[in-house]
Amino acid sequence: MRYMRPPAHRLDCRGNKLQLGSRTLIMGILNVTPDSFADGGRYLEPQHAIERALLMAEEGADIIDVGGESTRPAGPYGAGAQPVSAEEEIRRTAPVIDEIAARTNLIISIDTTKAAVAQSAIQQGATIVNDISAMRFDPLMGATIAKSGAAVVLMHMKGTPRTMQIKPVYHNLMREILDFLDERRTAAIEAGIDPGRILIDPGLGFGKRYAHNFEILARLEEFHNLDCPLMVGPSRKKFIGAALDLPPEARLHGTLAAVGFSAAAGAHIVRVHDVGAAVQAVRVAEQIVAASVAGCRAPKETRCRKSQTHMRQPA
Repeated sequence: MRYMRPPAHRLDCRGNKLQLGSRTLIMGILNVTPDSFADGGRYLEPQHAIERALLMAEEGADIIDVGGESTRPAGPYGAGAQPVSAEEEIRRTAPVIDEIAARTNLIISIDTTKAAVAQSAIQQGATIVNDISAMRFDPLMGATIAKSGAAVVLMHMKGTPRTMQIKPVYHNLMREILDFLDERRTAAIEAGIDPGRILIDPGLGFGKRYAHNFEILARLEEFHNLDCPLMVGPSRKKFIGAALDLPPEARLHGTLAAVGFSAAAGAHIVRVHDVGAAVQAVRVAEQIVAASVAGCRAPKETRCRKSQTHMRQPA
């Protein structure tokens, strides 16, 4: 992996042109659910969720991603999340999105696979639809997003949230993920979504075994071949817990390692629970990238001379 700035992109979020590439943006996760794996129930009450969103704004979030349905698989820390109706998702998310839009200038994303929920969220002020199914679960999603002018995140996932971690198998991990995302990008364009409104997400933790997640992180720059902005979401994921033998609430430091690495590999957006800490990790990673890029641009003779000054001279 080489250090790199994210390639420049201009993302259209319902007319709001978001310039991507000069720095890595921070998407703060706001789960208004009783059963999310990392913070289920903490922000279920609208007032608590709104307060959390305002705090993330103060900490440096660029985007708030509001989700009303957990996608937690079954595992050592509890049973898998149960699906909820579109009506229940809307009941949980609509008042929160409305208030965030009224009280901040942040970009708001709705984390849903349902077209009706996406439509409601867009009416309340959301301008990005973060669809973990890449628009496969609801046949109306593509047309809904196309008509609204919202941007869309297309994520790779094997199976469904309830089945995705049951022995996922790949013959060629990166090739299969890249082909899937390329096919879903084509499907989005065919549905009427402008290419300038599409982001991709490799789906860490969604239908991936332990080693798969680390291979994806190690090879992030390959996703830039799809010519789409790249979002990465490692926050508190099971593979980090497995590496450290820690439960979700104790995975901050491992998450920050993955976040900093993602920023250094050219991720345009990182999706995190702990915004303030992630902002610091990303900004330091960006300084390392800047120094690396500057070093690569230095004349070869100068670079050699600099390295020689630090070599031990013979006695």
